[in-house]
Amino acid sequence: METTISLLHHAPAHALLKPSRLLHSTISQRVRMSAATPPPLPDNRVVLGCGAVSVDFLAAVASYPNPDDKIRSTSSKVQGGGNTGNALTCAARLSLKPKIISKVANDPQGKAILDELEADGVDSSFILVSEGGNSPFTYVIVDEQTKTRTCIHTPGYPPLTPDELTEPNLLAALDGACLVYFDGRLHETALVVAQEASRRGIPILIDAERKREGLDDLLNLSTYVVCSAKFPQAWTGAPSVPSSLLSILLKLPNIKFVVVTLGEDGCMMMERSSENTLAEEVDVDDLFTKLKQEKDSDAILPTVVSSSSMKLHAKGIGTIVGRLLLGTAEKIPPSELVDTTGAGDAFIGAILYALCANMPPEKMLPFAAQVAAIGCRGLGARTGLPRSTDPRLVSFLN
Repeated sequence: METTISLLHHAPAHALLKPSRLLHSTISQRVRMSAATPPPLPDNRVVLGCGAVSVDFLAAVASYPNPDDKIRSTSSKVQGGGNTGNALTCAARLSLKPKIISKVANDPQGKAILDELEADGVDSSFILVSEGGNSPFTYVIVDEQTKTRTCIHTPGYPPLTPDELTEPNLLAALDGACLVYFDGRLHETALVVAQEASRRGIPILIDAERKREGLDDLLNLSTYVVCSAKFPQAWTGAPSVPSSLLSILLKLPNIKFVVVTLGEDGCMMMERSSENTLAEEVDVDDLFTKLKQEKDSDAILPTVVSSSSMKLHAKGIGTIVGRLLLGTAEKIPPSELVDTTGAGDAFIGAILYALCANMPPEKMLPFAAQVAAIGCRGLGARTGLPRSTDPRLVSFLN
């Protein structure tokens, strides 16, 4: 028996579907290749991230405890965490050259955060270190029975403020970057970085996990958005997920695409199209229903199915020219599924790589789902993150 992983943020997928005039599909295949033959590298590999880093104290338990219970862990680990720290670690293992802007304290946890990032190839020289206070940390309880994780986060103190990021450091951090990523935290400093990136014409990707202070300002400067399942409707007030994605593209005219991750139901992407079309308008919810029927729900590996470019319409919201794509999550045998912590961060790390490598959406979505699923085979957000030489990624990277 197999179960579909429920990703923190995502999980698309891939299948061989019957061709039609309206729908297109692609399929990923596992290809064996020697680790001695690395895949070609993207021409542009430098990315900058600004956001959360932390230490995760992970404990796996047979089942989540009741109040006032005393139980023993089945395994435990202390590991780096934080959305931006995780996503950039993933990107580094996939061969990108990430830099990170954040803040830690001059305590053992802060030193561990910096050491681990550097060991994975993430440039931590733009992380500020305070003499007092505490570095961010999170207690993570992994329930082996339900395959869920519960997080208790303690923010770092004192927080990062814009005046601490000097102009020379900001310019040095942005130097050579082909993409900038924000997780919505440290919003005041993030806005300063985003404004300068925008002035330089550097594309911006936003992780819209939930409504946060200052997030709207970042979204107005963004080029790409990846969001959690509840965010699109909460932010737009639209009646359905497909119509809410259309609303996001109308409200944010600079956005090229928005991806929403739907846990075990995979992901959905709406991509803006620059081409004019004389095709009739298609109701976006009707189109979603048609695409959903074309998905191969029995596929084990990530799959994706997409519409052609057309006029997408939502009643009371408006019309755009674009495409709708649906992906599925990889189905992982229960014996291999360990922990979904950080699956969303892994998905975004893979999206960063895919954008640098100019992957088309039909390849990007199953690739990101595959990376996230591989990561779920280890305890913690980083243990299972694959490298670019992983045989399970060869078909995407060559």
